[in-house]
Amino acid sequence: MVRRPVAAVVTLVLFAEAFGVAALNWFLGVVVDRQHMSLAGLDPDVMSTSSKIGGLVFGLYFVLCGVVALLVLIRDRPPAGLGRILLISAAVVHGLLGAFSWGLVGRSAFAFMMVVLALIVLLLMGYDRQEGPPATEPAPTAPSDAGPPGGGAAGGDLSGVGPSGQAPSGVGSPPEAPAGPEGSGPAGPSGGVTALVTTAP
Repeated sequence: MVRRPVAAVVTLVLFAEAFGVAALNWFLGVVVDRQHMSLAGLDPDVMSTSSKIGGLVFGLYFVLCGVVALLVLIRDRPPAGLGRILLISAAVVHGLLGAFSWGLVGRSAFAFMMVVLALIVLLLMGYDRQEGPPATEPAPTAPSDAGPPGGGAAGGDLSGVGPSGQAPSGVGSPPEAPAGPEGSGPAGPSGGVTALVTTAP
């Protein structure tokens, strides 16, 4: 894993740059004040004070960026929120400084700025979070109105159903009329039995 070594290098470089920028601007401010230099009619005291303030502001900015890189190194977690914004802005600043230093200072300063820029970008990309899709809960199933498996209609009476699923004989069919004696017809409408009349000889 190269993420923690990169975070350590970025931390050291940002702290060194903070000290260097602050010391350089403070030194320039002292020189302007003692030599009573002026640029385009500006007051030497104003130039000296502004140089010192600018050095302190940029120094604190790089210190904050170094603290963010140090926290990333200690926690071994990606920067988030304000810390991530600070590191991105530091990468942008180093890109701009590299562009200006190519013509003002030289190729060596440009190469140094590009190396620092690459380290900051590598720090940001190395700790890039890879979040999977959120887990979805299964949707609740609606209760079914049908009865239990193998049963009859919902709420129906199952007492008259035989083992084969058919109703037994005599259940659910109208009663048959009782048959009369041998040789006689069925029972009449009044329910009586028609008898044969025989006469004595």
